[in-house]
Amino acid sequence: MTVTAPQGFEAAGVAVGLKSTGRPDVAVVVNRGPRKVGAAVFTSNRAKANPILWSQQAIADGVVEAVVLNSGGANCFTGSFGFQTTHLTAEKAAELLGVSAGDVIVCSTGLIGSGDQTFRDRVLDGVDKGVAALSAEGGDAAASAIMTTDTVPKTAVRRRDGWTIGAMAKGAGMLAPGLATMLVVITTDAVLEPAQADAALRAATRLSFDRLDSDGCMSTNDQVTLLANGAGGVVPDLETFTAELTDLCQELARKLQADAEGAAHDITIEVRHAASEADAVEVGRAVARNNLFKAAIFGNDPNWGRVLAAIGTTQADFDPYDTDVWMNGVRVCTAGGPDAPREQVDLTPRAVHLVIDLKSGEQAATILTNDLTHDYVHENSAYSS
Repeated sequence: MTVTAPQGFEAAGVAVGLKSTGRPDVAVVVNRGPRKVGAAVFTSNRAKANPILWSQQAIADGVVEAVVLNSGGANCFTGSFGFQTTHLTAEKAAELLGVSAGDVIVCSTGLIGSGDQTFRDRVLDGVDKGVAALSAEGGDAAASAIMTTDTVPKTAVRRRDGWTIGAMAKGAGMLAPGLATMLVVITTDAVLEPAQADAALRAATRLSFDRLDSDGCMSTNDQVTLLANGAGGVVPDLETFTAELTDLCQELARKLQADAEGAAHDITIEVRHAASEADAVEVGRAVARNNLFKAAIFGNDPNWGRVLAAIGTTQADFDPYDTDVWMNGVRVCTAGGPDAPREQVDLTPRAVHLVIDLKSGEQAATILTNDLTHDYVHENSAYSS
């Protein structure tokens, strides 16, 4: 049931022709509970889509009644017409639900730079049909409606101590920090104050979606929204709630990684013994964005020299001549020199585990990425055609 797993939420996913496939392309999630708490994090890209600009205003008071999402069009770089379309979307949902338009979050995903009267008409039609189809069993349909190049819906649920968290996510390309080309809606029937929801969400995304760096490209439409309605009547221990939310977001991040466009390998980059967490993240991200390393993994080549070359571009505190590297359990580099023969490394499985030991402190971080493949280049060379 995904976003409708917690008490007091309804959802729907409907098809209105935004996608040529005929699949569902507009989703609506509505909070029917006694509390209307909302929190959200957005792309850090300075180029922001119209739904982001709208939703950043709407979330300011910590109140959210509903979320409307469409796939099949990003509504980004579509000028005042595009922002008006977002405004009309919120107003339409508000009218049908009997709430304020300022309490409706809007999300879009798809091709940047596309949006016309037909797009607007279909989105508004989707709001009509979506609200009419709302039900406590509509979570799966909503999760399918937000997919673009995704091959599978991405959902997760956690149940703990009388409260539940449910979530749906989409994302397959432009996966880099500042979130990813992702839309995520998370719901809970726990009793939270707006400041608590905001703190928990930011803590969770910092260790999950912000550590996913599949292709180094940051989107204009990224948004993760948390809705808390208190329908379960339970005030959770905030530390416990944040831990469960973080675990749920990490599960979704791995599902996004596993469905990344054209990927043949899912690469986990674990940086150990860094002087600071920031150093560990910087080193992991430098490797995740190194095309030579990513191409080598695609070719099943354990070229650890490319790892050292990548981390040497960072400002992290470490000695490149006292660094160890493991690939899928084999230490191929020690103290900046060769160790086990490369032939011992098996990179044919999809999962690749890279460990970098900086020997500079006690901090660590893990970055998720993918290899660079022919299929990725082909898919993104023809995305708008």
